[in-house]
Amino acid sequence: MSVMDDAQILWDYHQLHHEPKNTDIAIGLGSHDIGVADHAAELWHEGRFPLIVFTGANAPTTIDVFPRGEAVHYAERAQELGVPADAILTETRATNTGENFIFTHELLDDLGVHPASATIISRPYQQRRAYASASKLWPELDVVCSARTQEFSDYVDSIGDIERVLNMLVGDTQRIWIYSERGFAVRQPIGDDVVEAYQRLVDDGFTARLVRGG
Repeated sequence: MSVMDDAQILWDYHQLHHEPKNTDIAIGLGSHDIGVADHAAELWHEGRFPLIVFTGANAPTTIDVFPRGEAVHYAERAQELGVPADAILTETRATNTGENFIFTHELLDDLGVHPASATIISRPYQQRRAYASASKLWPELDVVCSARTQEFSDYVDSIGDIERVLNMLVGDTQRIWIYSERGFAVRQPIGDDVVEAYQRLVDDGFTARLVRGG
């Protein structure tokens, strides 16, 4: 197996292929990938939801790319793509996926907004972890996950940094079981092929985004 073969196994694992449907809101999860904002804008124009909440402060991987915070830059990008300002909220404190949902829930509660359903928009390989986190932390919310449909090689080209993508992909995979064990997410099925591909990539040195002690 090559590095890219193993990465493809992890990439495929994180794709959920949820059927799109109309929801009360969208929650755009901050990251290094501005494509989240692009996809949110596309779905808003399709009429999938009337309101987008972009959530995210900064992580070590985004401070240089989005110095004013992930949610702020995402909101600006969506407005550039034609989403009106009054259809966007920003949650600017969250520094991890759990906080994305906790702080978004708090923000909406404070505004008297109580959605029953949400489209969770993330980078493609965050879908499974986002679903697991939302199911644990906001269980009454009916969620569908969505991300830009891309081949793995095309996604790497769009980001322009293979090392970053591979480290993030390995880190997101580890968090599937680490966060479940720590009570932050619901348990997800995971096959031996995924575990073996993950371990080979760790052995190859793609460890920059691993949770220590995990």
